[in-house]
Amino acid sequence: MRSSSGRNSGNNGGSRGAKSGGRGNNYRGAGNGRDERGQSAGRPRKARPEERSYDVSMPSDSAKGGPGGARKGRGDAARGGAKGGPKQSPRQQQQRGGGRTAAPSRSREYDTRTEERNRERYANKPEVKTPKTFPGAEQEGERLQKVLARAGYGSRRACEELIEQARVEVNGEIVLEQGLRVAESDEIRVDGLSVATQSYQFFALNKPAGVVSTMEDPDGRQCLGDYVTNRETRLFHVGRLDTETEGIILLTNHGELAHRLTHPKYGVKKTYLAAVTGPLPREVGRRLKDGIELEDGYARADHFRVVEQVGKNYLVEVVLHEGRKHIVRRMLAEAGFPVEKLVRTAFGPIGLGDQKSGWLRRLSNTEVGMLMKEVGL
Repeated sequence: MRSSSGRNSGNNGGSRGAKSGGRGNNYRGAGNGRDERGQSAGRPRKARPEERSYDVSMPSDSAKGGPGGARKGRGDAARGGAKGGPKQSPRQQQQRGGGRTAAPSRSREYDTRTEERNRERYANKPEVKTPKTFPGAEQEGERLQKVLARAGYGSRRACEELIEQARVEVNGEIVLEQGLRVAESDEIRVDGLSVATQSYQFFALNKPAGVVSTMEDPDGRQCLGDYVTNRETRLFHVGRLDTETEGIILLTNHGELAHRLTHPKYGVKKTYLAAVTGPLPREVGRRLKDGIELEDGYARADHFRVVEQVGKNYLVEVVLHEGRKHIVRRMLAEAGFPVEKLVRTAFGPIGLGDQKSGWLRRLSNTEVGMLMKEVGL
């Protein structure tokens, strides 16, 4: 009896010891015989994370619907390379890229030696110059119709029509072909009038009384510069007008033209209207044309006529090419008829017309050509 009970108790103790030993070995990550129990019960064993396989097949495989095709919706995790996905081996990357491998990087020394060899190879060879007729060669000058369009003669098509009508001259020869290239030194004329090919600007201002004929005034008085403050290029006035004299005055950035317009050598005439008090004898005009002696020498008028008479009030027109200070006022005062009001109505071929006082207008291409023709440009 004792022996059998002892054996049973020993067996029970051994089984309890095994059970207790099993619990004692139940550490994290151990299988603890659960997989064996699941397999014995007929249930499939679930793969551990480190044992799972990821499908990295190409999209063409999945399109065929094969068993190795990647499941839809997996995104980058199914192709590898995503965070948490397996890294691909170089062989897998090569298979995915269609067998293409990245070119090995070259060292800087290798590139330097290659460049030196190329320089030595082509150092003594003559430079090949492409002919001007080659389509890719850079041709000199600018097309004539483009120059005319920039000068303000209309669109390029309109300028091409001017050329077709034989109205354009270059260096004295009539141009009949399209696409002729011209340089800045070439002389271009349209209908016999010179064309300002550069970015010149020409304006006419009807100066009011009280405006100083300077571009800036240190005393803060109103001057000509107040009418062109928004211009990008620097303009300057052609000649002067007295502060109390009204009328046309030209503004431009063409230095040579401005110089010739004011030089007595070229004889550009200016026309004035003066209001005086009469009566005026007939010999006044002849006296002004013959010359009146002033403090700085004789002054002669090119033309004189009476425009209007109302009682003793006369409006006379005086034309002269000189530009001395206060010359019209001094001539009429020396003749015995002080000027009450003076207006310059024309500067050479440019007339004031119906331009209002204080208004600034841009000269047309025809007017610019007439001014240049007046001084031989």
